[in-house]
Amino acid sequence: MMLYSVIGAGVAGLAVATELVARGARVQVFDPAGPPGAHGCSWWAGGMLAPWCEYENAEEPVLRLGQEAIQWWQNRTQVTHRGTLVVAGRRDIPDLRRFARRTEGFRQIDHDITELEPDLGGFSQALFFEEEAHLDPRRALADLYQRLMQEGVVFHAECAPDDLENVIDCRGLQARDCLKDLRGVKGEMLVIRCPDVTLTRPVRLLHPRMPLYVVPRGDGLYMLGATMIESEDRARITARSMLELLSAAYALNPGFGEAEILEIGVDLRPAFPDNLPRIRRLKGRIYANGLYRHGYLLAPALARGVADLALNNIHSEMVDEDHC
Repeated sequence: MMLYSVIGAGVAGLAVATELVARGARVQVFDPAGPPGAHGCSWWAGGMLAPWCEYENAEEPVLRLGQEAIQWWQNRTQVTHRGTLVVAGRRDIPDLRRFARRTEGFRQIDHDITELEPDLGGFSQALFFEEEAHLDPRRALADLYQRLMQEGVVFHAECAPDDLENVIDCRGLQARDCLKDLRGVKGEMLVIRCPDVTLTRPVRLLHPRMPLYVVPRGDGLYMLGATMIESEDRARITARSMLELLSAAYALNPGFGEAEILEIGVDLRPAFPDNLPRIRRLKGRIYANGLYRHGYLLAPALARGVADLALNNIHSEMVDEDHC
């Protein structure tokens, strides 16, 4: 039985390894940074499995392939099925209507939304995407990692040797040495503790300066995100981004003004020009990359496409034929 070597232990690499193992393949994983952690952009994700919401500014494959992700993750980690709530202030109701025109799969709420979220008393209209879900990215990474080890996958905390065969490269932005059209899109986020505010599902606020999403992590913890900046400076969060994230959260509920900031995350999302993931075969290696802001949403489809190509030479729609 052939041995497949996956390079990269982020969400893409772990999902690919998981799919290969599920189909009976032997797998080893190389990542010099070691197990999943703050060194990878997967660590800082929101973890929203929200294909209908994302369709508002994404291509059709994100909607279609993203719907498959909820069940894939539910079979492997804890997934919370509470839907997504999209809200806007009174002056931004036209933005809410525009959002509704650009997507589907929602129920419009034209009355007090406190029946769904009692701590959102300042909003009279909303869109409720009932079929969406969310997960804790760090728990999901740990669950995939532990399950793979139990299945006999060996993890090497070192660079992969150059003479390996059957290599699947999932290095994210580091793969630009081979994928010249890959770019980094800066994302900034905060993890806060605010026991005074209780939200049970992801909430998106259509804010005039920067749309905000708030994802509950339990025990009064929330992830606030996230910026999308065409910049490759991953060193620090800007003052403007910090102010806008916090001011948008305050507009959602003034109780967030008393929150404690626990973490500040900055990293670069790997993206191709059309912001859709690609599978390429170059010089005997398979490259799986370009998840952009849809890491947890599209990683399952990316993994299935890689397994189809590696094991059966089946070309899915993600395979970039011009590079094979």
